[in-house]
This record gives sequence, structure tokens and C-alpha cells, in this order.
Amino acid sequence: MTTFSKKILAVAITSAIMVPTAHACTAVAVGKNASASGALIIARNEDFSINNWAKHMVVHPRQTIEDGTVWTLSNGLKVPAPNVAYRYTSIADWDAYQHSNDGKVFEERGVNEYNVAMSSTTSAEVNDKAKAADPLVETGIIEEVMPTLILPQAKSAREAVQLMGHYVEQYGAGEGNGIQFSDKDEIWYMEIGSGHHWMAVRVPDDQYLIMANGLRIHGVDLNDNKNVMASRGVYDFVKKHNLLKNPDRKSFNFAKAFGVINDPYNIDREWLGQQLLTPSIKQKPRQAQYPLFMKPDEKISVLDVAKVLRADYKGTALEGKSERPIGIDRQAESHIIEMYPDMPKELSAVIWQTVGTVEDTAFVPIFNAMDEIPPAYTIGTDQYDDQSAWWTYRSLGTLTNKHVMDGKYAPVVRSVWDQVEGQYVNSQPYINSMLKTMYKQDPAMAIQFANDYSNGLLSRTLDKARALKSQLMTDLTRSTEKKYSPEEFEKIKNL
Repeated sequence: MTTFSKKILAVAITSAIMVPTAHACTAVAVGKNASASGALIIARNEDFSINNWAKHMVVHPRQTIEDGTVWTLSNGLKVPAPNVAYRYTSIADWDAYQHSNDGKVFEERGVNEYNVAMSSTTSAEVNDKAKAADPLVETGIIEEVMPTLILPQAKSAREAVQLMGHYVEQYGAGEGNGIQFSDKDEIWYMEIGSGHHWMAVRVPDDQYLIMANGLRIHGVDLNDNKNVMASRGVYDFVKKHNLLKNPDRKSFNFAKAFGVINDPYNIDREWLGQQLLTPSIKQKPRQAQYPLFMKPDEKISVLDVAKVLRADYKGTALEGKSERPIGIDRQAESHIIEMYPDMPKELSAVIWQTVGTVEDTAFVPIFNAMDEIPPAYTIGTDQYDDQSAWWTYRSLGTLTNKHVMDGKYAPVVRSVWDQVEGQYVNSQPYINSMLKTMYKQDPAMAIQFANDYSNGLLSRTLDKARALKSQLMTDLTRSTEKKYSPEEFEKIKNL
């Protein structure tokens, strides 16, 4: 190899192993009267900048904290700690302990002991005019620390919004973001639009919301305190800095004031999600803004949400025209969180989880009550590891890639996971019913059963993935073998 070639190779390797920082995600929220199960739903793909970035499932126990303790978050932000940090679950980056002593970095989704669920974030661009008027704060609130900061403290979705808003106004925000919060009663969607300004809206019970990587909130009444929350003085700020030509308190356009609208990278996914869930309303592609909330044509099931999270543009007006589908090969994990209003407190939250790409595995239902996690789901780095659940699913996805055998394995793998996923979805109402009955007789036994059931499904699905991968590797190995003539084969056998 020439010296020049070695230098080029070194640059390529260095680029490949740089720590990734970019996130770009797609999210769905469904009100309880719009969902088929009667549960409130928040869901999201966690998209990453590279493909080899493992995630670890985590359970954080409740903690008592001494007075005067200060939390130092992974980005250096320091905030007073509460006296009690509530139990919560999350899914963190594999290298979390390299950036934080407590391993709480990019936790992405979780549910706490008070059934406050959170999914963060859909990263969003802030427009230049808003940034100039209220600059982002480098050491402020960012995606990396959000669940870590909010889930140990909030007792309701509304309180979670208020807490986040307080932190943004006091310490500033380092990014534009969209965040989902849910409890057993309501869903809130919050957007951060500048260094210190934010807005949140309550998702109507009979409607749904699609979010990509652009700010979405528009057409809201600032006087509707039941369904809208916002940073202090946001209207006057927008008016003072001419972020909108004619700001309207009755129909306020937060997204236009602070964000970048009409970007195909984002609005194409918003259009696609709404086309899938409300096909009866024909909307033209690439409108500047789409309705914030819509009613679905049919009640939305977990499988419907999964379909949205896996969606591409095949068979639509944007086939071959849009560069950014919803389901992509850079997903680190995806989650659908159901919050059942009619279940006992400890059993209300069910997290449908995938690790790796959403297309190449099944959503597995796990009760948030689980306090044990199969070890395989807690290991894995940015290097291949056949003991890691994340890497098992991710490498299976690699084998289904179009560059491997022209993608011939993709439909085989998808059909297997469709069957598995369908079984899990169809079984869930019966599991819930059984647990409610069991809980009335013995709450501890019901909670333990939910833990064991969740662990069992995680292990069973992983076994399925390993067996499937083994079959594909065997077939792939055979396919590389030379096709010998009968005469040649006889000679080989007799050597």
C-alpha cells in the first residue's frame, strides 16, 4: 500500500469511529379515544448518525437524596437535586458511563413510578432570526439530559411540562426539540424554540399527532390554559422581535416564529404519517404546514403505529422523490409506550420496544413494573458482540440490507417478525385481563408475573433472532460456494 493510500485509509477509519452526535427522529402520539386499546400512546424512532451504536435497557431504583445535593448532568449543567428521585426505566447509550458517573446519557424514553412517560426528542432546527433574538445556551437543557432530569421528579405529564419549562427558562436550552409526555389521563407535546422560549399542547383524546424534525405547533389559542402552556411573555417576545408578521393570540404559530417550516426533510414524513392514518383526507405533498392534530379513519392499534414508524414512500405520490422516509437503516431503537387508564397503577405502562432497526425486528411488550432485565439487553458497544441483544438484532438487519444478496432475506425476516408481533399484540388484552384479576387477589404476585412475562418475551424474541440469523448465515455461506459439475464434484469427494 502506498503512503498516500495509507493516509486516505487512516482518514476514513478516523471518520468512521468518531463519536456520533446527531439525532433525527420521527414520533407519533395517539389520544386514548383514538386508540384501539383505549390506551394513551406515545411512540418514536430513535434515529442515529451511524449504524453501530448499541443501546442498553436500564431500571433506576427510587433514591433518597440528602438536602443540598446538586446534580451535575452529563453536559455540565448543575441543578438542585430533589429529596427523592422516583424509580424509572430508560434505554441509554452504551457509552453512558464514559460521559456520566451514573450512566445517565441519552436515555431517550422511560416511565417512572407515577406512570409519567416521556419520549425525547425529535430534534428541530431553530431559525436564524429566533436564534439571534434569544440565542441557544451551550450548557443548557439538551436531549442528552432530558429524561434523566424530568422522570425522577414528575408526578404527572402536566407537571413534567412545567418542570421542563422551568428549567428552560432558568438555565436556557441548547437545542430546538420536540418532547412527548404522557400519564394515565393525558398526553402533552412540548417544543423548545429558542434559548428560553417553549410551548406545549395537550393532544386531544380523539386525535393523533405526527412529528418529524421540524417544529409543529401552530393554530393554538394562548388563552386556552387547559390545553396550552408556554414560556412567560412568548407572545410579546415574538411581536417585539418581528418573528411573525401579525402574531395572533387566538391562532398562534409557534413553529413559524421559531422554527424552519416547509422543509421536505420533515414535512414529507408528516404528510406520510397522516396519509397512513387518515387516508380519507387527501392532502397535497409538501404543504408548508400540515394540521397539528387529526382524527384517524379507524382507531389506531400498536400495529398501526408500528406501520407508521416503518413507513417509506412506496406507492405514494412521493415515491422516488423524497430523500427521507420514516423507517431508515440508522435507527438505534424504537418504542411505543401504551398507558392503560383501567390497569392497576404498577401495571398501567407497557413499553413496546425494539433494539436495532425497526424494520428488522418485532416490537416486544414489556411492563414498566419489571425490575430485572435479561443481561443480553444491557451489553454491547460500537463493536460487534454476539452476546449482545442489540447486536444480534442489528446484525440481522445488516443481513437483510439490499447490498447483501440483493436484499433477498428482507421479506423472509419481515414475515417472521410480523407473525411474532401479531401474536404479541393479540395476546396483550388477555394478559392485561388476567393481571387485573390477579392483582385484586395478590398485587405482589401480579407484579412479579408481569416482570417474569416481560423477561420471558425479551428472551424468547432474542432466541428467535439468533435462530433466524443462524439460518441466514448458513444460506449466505452456501450461496458463495462454486457450482461444480457432477464430474468435478466426484473428484473433490475422492481427494
